[in-house]
Amino acid sequence: MAQQEGRSMPTRRKLRVALVGGGFMGRAHSHAWRTAPRFFDLPADPVLSLLVGRDPRKAAAAADRLGWSDWSADWREAVTRDDVDLVDICTPGDTHADIALAALAAGKHVLCEKPLANSVADAERMSAAAERAADSGIVAMCGYSYRRTPALALARTFVEENRLGRIRHVRASYLQDWLTDPRAPLTWRLDKARAGSGTLGDIGAHSIDTAQWLTGQRITTVSATLRTFVTERPRLSEQVGLGGRAADDAPLGPVTVDDAAAFTASFSEGALGVFEATRMATGRRNANRIEINGEVGSVAFDFERMNELEYFDGRGPDTGAEGFRRIQVTDPVHPYMAQWWPTGHGIGYEHLFTHQVADLVSAIGTGSTAAPSFADALDVQRVLAAVEASAADRSRATDIRRERS
Repeated sequence: MAQQEGRSMPTRRKLRVALVGGGFMGRAHSHAWRTAPRFFDLPADPVLSLLVGRDPRKAAAAADRLGWSDWSADWREAVTRDDVDLVDICTPGDTHADIALAALAAGKHVLCEKPLANSVADAERMSAAAERAADSGIVAMCGYSYRRTPALALARTFVEENRLGRIRHVRASYLQDWLTDPRAPLTWRLDKARAGSGTLGDIGAHSIDTAQWLTGQRITTVSATLRTFVTERPRLSEQVGLGGRAADDAPLGPVTVDDAAAFTASFSEGALGVFEATRMATGRRNANRIEINGEVGSVAFDFERMNELEYFDGRGPDTGAEGFRRIQVTDPVHPYMAQWWPTGHGIGYEHLFTHQVADLVSAIGTGSTAAPSFADALDVQRVLAAVEASAADRSRATDIRRERS
């Protein structure tokens, strides 16, 4: 409705955002910051104030294309500027700690992509800083966006309502294939110094966070194997996108991270977990799957059918027609869905980031804790470290409980 002549509209609180990193994840976050206030009733209006990228030319172009008011080639500007309230970190893992610690010290809210850091030590420093900043009303959150999938949020509700009973099994796999071609280029994701780990931290971290969040339990011990199938890949002067291919005569460089990870896990209340993550599963583009089996029920989810949740209720009568029920998670009563389309009209990957922004801005507006917190993300980091330690040892399970004490 147009503003009536002679009447002023009330001024809403602004939340001025700086985005550090304008690549794939930066684009997803930019879309979310623009979209969330148009679909969700938020306590503050996000303002896209500053985009930061390492290359000035690319940063300027990205800011213009993605709707940011200004750009910079130095992340420190995001921390020091007075017209920034929140710093959104979408850079490789080796930069997370420095940016987040500086932003929190400057009194900025922080959203940091996963995994939280490249080491447990850095993640501990970040979690401690976030805890101190919380005393001053500063909110810090880690971007495990799959938590915002309505079907997974519904599965968590079922677990909380005890529809599954005591949980016995957690079965999680995350399968991609964009590294299957040995001529796929040597990007930063294949450099341990920048990425921290390979498939394990890139996509396996999502499975770990999802499993602990859904069950409400922590992983206590792991027994793991890591594998690198292609140990050298073509170097490129210019990085290409996921799934790109280098020229046949490009020089080779070493791959210093894992291509695949597999591990078993014990949970704090006795459940058994089986996890697999790979970027070498030919034909699987983004098969993020999890199944939880309890005494009286089960849930199963596959992101390739992200608007569906499979549910089995074992408490009914034995009629000979039992089986998993497919729930189409598109009704207004389902998590997040009341803000979107009529029943039956599904949503997509980009909506998870919009939900993330909505939850974060709401937490800032109400002064509540945002989840997953840096402490939650630190716990995932400890599991990642335990998996690496177990794979390196090859002879024993790694107990995480002593790291938490």
